[in-house]
Amino acid sequence: VAAGDSSPADVPLTDLTAAAFFDVDNTMMVGASIFHFARGLAARKFFTTADLAGFAWQQLKFRIGGRETAYSTTTGRDTALSFVAGRPVAEITALGEEIYDELMADRIWAGTRALAQMHLDAGQRVWLVTATPVELALIIARRLGLTGALGTVAESVDGHYTGRLVGEILHGPAKAHAVRALAVTEGLDLRRCSAYSDSVNDVPMLSSVGTAVAVNPDSELRDVAKERGWQIRDFRTGRKAARIGVPSVLGAGALAGAVAAGLAYRKR
Repeated sequence: VAAGDSSPADVPLTDLTAAAFFDVDNTMMVGASIFHFARGLAARKFFTTADLAGFAWQQLKFRIGGRETAYSTTTGRDTALSFVAGRPVAEITALGEEIYDELMADRIWAGTRALAQMHLDAGQRVWLVTATPVELALIIARRLGLTGALGTVAESVDGHYTGRLVGEILHGPAKAHAVRALAVTEGLDLRRCSAYSDSVNDVPMLSSVGTAVAVNPDSELRDVAKERGWQIRDFRTGRKAARIGVPSVLGAGALAGAVAAGLAYRKR
C-alpha cells in the first residue's frame, strides 16, 4: 500500500490522533472505479471490444447488486494487471488524470464527499482505502482534497509495470491490516477514528475503528450495521438513515450508463 505525502495545504491539522478512512467503490463513487478506468482505456484502444463487453457486464452487475465478490475482485485485478503490463507508470498515471475528469468526477457521491469534508474541517486526516490500484486511488484522493490513499500496488521495474502485484490485493481483512499499520506510523488512536464502506467485505476495517458507518450498504452490511448499532447513510435514494429498510432501486442514470456501454460495444 502507499499513502499520500501530506494533508492538503489549506486544511490545518488540529486533531492529530483522529482520522477517517473511506472505501471508494459504491461508497465514495458510483460504481467501480477500475471499470470506469477500463472504459477510458477502451476508448484509447488499450484492449479489445470483447474485453469492453466483459467490463460492461461486470459494472452492470455491481451497479445493480451493489456488492463486490471475491470472483469479481480477482477478475478485475487480473484484467487490470494484464492491460498495464509493459506500460510506463507515468503514462498510466497521466491517463488516470484524464479519465478521472472524463468518467469519474461526476460520479462522486455528494453525500459521501460531504462526510469526508466534515472530517477535514475538523482538522483530521482522511484516507481512501481501496482495492483499486494505488496510482488511481491517489488521483481520486488528490482531486477530492483528501490526505492520501491506501491501495493495491502493481509491481514496476525501471518505470514500467510488470503485470504482477507487490503483495496481495487490498481487499477484505487486508484493509484492516493496512489501516492499523497506518495508525501506528501516523500516531492515530483508532478508537477516535471513523471508517466508511458499502460492503460486508469491509467489516474487518469497520470493526477496527471507534465509529463505523455503512454507506450505500449491501444487504449483508446493512444487517451487520443494524445488529451492531453502526450508523447507516444511503445516498442512493435520498432517504434518511432511520428510514432505510429495503434495498435501493437501480437509478435511471446507472441503467442508462450500462446500456450505453453495451451499445458502444455493439457498434464496434
